[in-house]
Amino acid sequence: MQTIELSDATGFLERYANMDIPGLLPRNVDVWLPANYHSSSEAFPVIYIHDGQNVFDPALAYIGVDLGVDEALENLIATQTINGAIVVGIWNSEQRIRDYLPAKPFYTANAAAQAQFVAAVGGVPLSDQYLAWIVKTLKPQIDATYRTHPEPEHTSIMGASMGGIISLYALVEYPKVFGNAGCLSTHWPIGASPLVRWFGQRLPKPNKHRLYFDFGTEGLDAEYEPYQREMDGWMQAAGYRQSRNWLTKKFVGADHSEHAWRERIELPLAFLLGASV
Repeated sequence: MQTIELSDATGFLERYANMDIPGLLPRNVDVWLPANYHSSSEAFPVIYIHDGQNVFDPALAYIGVDLGVDEALENLIATQTINGAIVVGIWNSEQRIRDYLPAKPFYTANAAAQAQFVAAVGGVPLSDQYLAWIVKTLKPQIDATYRTHPEPEHTSIMGASMGGIISLYALVEYPKVFGNAGCLSTHWPIGASPLVRWFGQRLPKPNKHRLYFDFGTEGLDAEYEPYQREMDGWMQAAGYRQSRNWLTKKFVGADHSEHAWRERIELPLAFLLGASV
């Protein structure tokens, strides 16, 4: 484990390099601790975030802009919106799309669609292996190493674009592990309406979960609204209530980029951590 200095925010960042994952490419995992972690004895909720190299450090981020999660959380703590949280940033790999595409709905698609995906990305989805590693190896390690609240209601998972897709898949597949999921600019077109329907028919009961969705209106995000509205219909049918345990937000003028997600990152963080928004 390596301690990393953050120049643009308080808090502490610890990096676990090249963690092995059975059947997948190794990757780094960053663990961010709030500034009050070492000065208290309290336990904290945990948020797992995909594309971890984009979360904290602009020097590592895809377009040189990080999500600003550390700054956002420290601001929420300073305003007493939340008490704090631990963030686990799981870096992506060169097989990102295979890691993040939900495997079970993939295998319900027709043979031509499956073949097209395999030809484009070099193989079948690896998301079941990826999530199994998070649930069976990474989360137990985090809970054993840090002062966490390990219960599902205090365990969130989130991401943007394909990271939103895999976050929803995690909640559906492991509802007794993840209580909350944040899906920013969810890349619905990769599976279109059949993917939305697959998720909608398998949503966990709403009394123990919180779900956040959003989308912009520019770039790739311009394609998302029809599918998100379909998902909203499934959310209502499953008994979720807007602003109570489910939130869908439209950001007019926002595009598909870390710039846009950084500007609104406080909202999903606060919602997943149980704050009123």
